Amino acid sequence: MRVGIMGYRSLASSAALTAFLVVSSGAPAAGQAAPAAKSATSGKSATSKKAWTPSRTPEGQPDLQGVWTNNTVTPLERPKDLAGKEFYTDAELAAGMKKEHERLDLNVEEGLPTEPGTAADVHYDFSEYGLDRAQTKIAWNHRTSIIVGPDGRIPPLTPEARKRIADRRAKAKGHEFDGPENRPLGARCLARPNVGPPLLPSAYNSNLQIVQGAGYVVIEAEMIHDARVIPTDGRPHLAKNVKQWMGDSVGHWEGNTLVIDTTNFTDLNPFEDAQNLHVVERLTRVDAETILYQFTVEDPGMWIKPWSGELPITKMQGQLYEYACHEANYGLVNTLRGARVAEEEAAKKATK
Repeated sequence: MRVGIMGYRSLASSAALTAFLVVSSGAPAAGQAAPAAKSATSGKSATSKKAWTPSRTPEGQPDLQGVWTNNTVTPLERPKDLAGKEFYTDAELAAGMKKEHERLDLNVEEGLPTEPGTAADVHYDFSEYGLDRAQTKIAWNHRTSIIVGPDGRIPPLTPEARKRIADRRAKAKGHEFDGPENRPLGARCLARPNVGPPLLPSAYNSNLQIVQGAGYVVIEAEMIHDARVIPTDGRPHLAKNVKQWMGDSVGHWEGNTLVIDTTNFTDLNPFEDAQNLHVVERLTRVDAETILYQFTVEDPGMWIKPWSGELPITKMQGQLYEYACHEANYGLVNTLRGARVAEEEAAKKATK
């Protein structure tokens, strides 16, 4: 049984410590052609490789099925000290791989040092439970960030979005622990932003399964066990007034690439306060072990421009296991109980 609660930005903050990895080229914005990808080991263009022909499903579509992982140590956003540097050299990549293995060896033998009283100090030992990202398959590559382009970072918010977020935070201040409805969806085990779309790595359990059938593709993420059922039969999106945490996804095939267009998100997930989120994903089976995953995110009322990213999804052995996180889990109960105890203690002090 696997249990855990992680915030959205943990991907960028924790992975930045070991910022090495993921795919090749810049993900194209909608309507643009993808540039050639760098090889994970040689740095040569992937277009120099012999073309690979994917197997087909009984319906004649490229077969994306199987259990996969998007486990990576590449941060979502490029570290500021690497501004303008989109790829590592072969030597830098090799050094990063060596450093990651050494870090795991140290963690297994001695445990990572933690500051007493911090969240890390009271959390479980990741390596002891097999949850350290280096204990499972990693698809190494030259990218310095998942987000592509010269900046490698999520664009600035619009003035309207900044005001909207500030107003919400001001309204919530002092009420963060009033009840379960005041806690984030992730803390309540209702929805996690890593499921997306876009489909992003999580701190651990970065695994997923893809199943195909006539007119449908299903993507199930292990981290919070959500399954996106994506029709590929040409149907339109739901009516605009029907909003869903993971949006409304419809797919179609462009050659060997599955293109997924998702709209109709709520403003709660995966990017809180986004009002009109639109995500386009592209999944291309590039060899027997790899799917190239590319995405573009836009919301004119949230960011000043669209932003894109890409990462490899690599084949793994085994199956998905239960991610035992459910509404009213003990973490949520303990959090709210702690808040009530703090309120009782404050009330006692006030009466003295």
